[in-house]
Amino acid sequence: QVRMVESGGGSVQAGGSLRLSCAASGPTYNRYCAAWFRQAPGKEREGVASIDADGSTTYADSVKGRFTISKNNAKKILYLQMNSLKPEDTAMYYCAADALWGAACRDLREVSRYNYWGQGAQVTVSS
Repeated sequence: QVRMVESGGGSVQAGGSLRLSCAASGPTYNRYCAAWFRQAPGKEREGVASIDADGSTTYADSVKGRFTISKNNAKKILYLQMNSLKPEDTAMYYCAADALWGAACRDLREVSRYNYWGQGAQVTVSS
């Protein structure tokens, strides 16, 4: 069983930065794939970035070069550093984790494979 609690988020002007954190609990968390998803009003939830148990990362094309996913295994905290934010980044952001490795962890389309989710954090970017 994994529990995840998000913090961070908020409102920022375009070009600004925000950092999301996701504190996890559970003995297996460090062996799981962890990821960030987002969902804008009226749109489907989409994958933003993932990090495998070995530390390898994957990013959606829309955030590549601007967002960085990282993980502190000792503290069991997942991060998403978001720089050069754009209005189109406005969404509810969710952290997620599950027993996925390799190609399954890299595939950001596989929303339904994740069983452990944070409560969500709102990110609003104004122009």
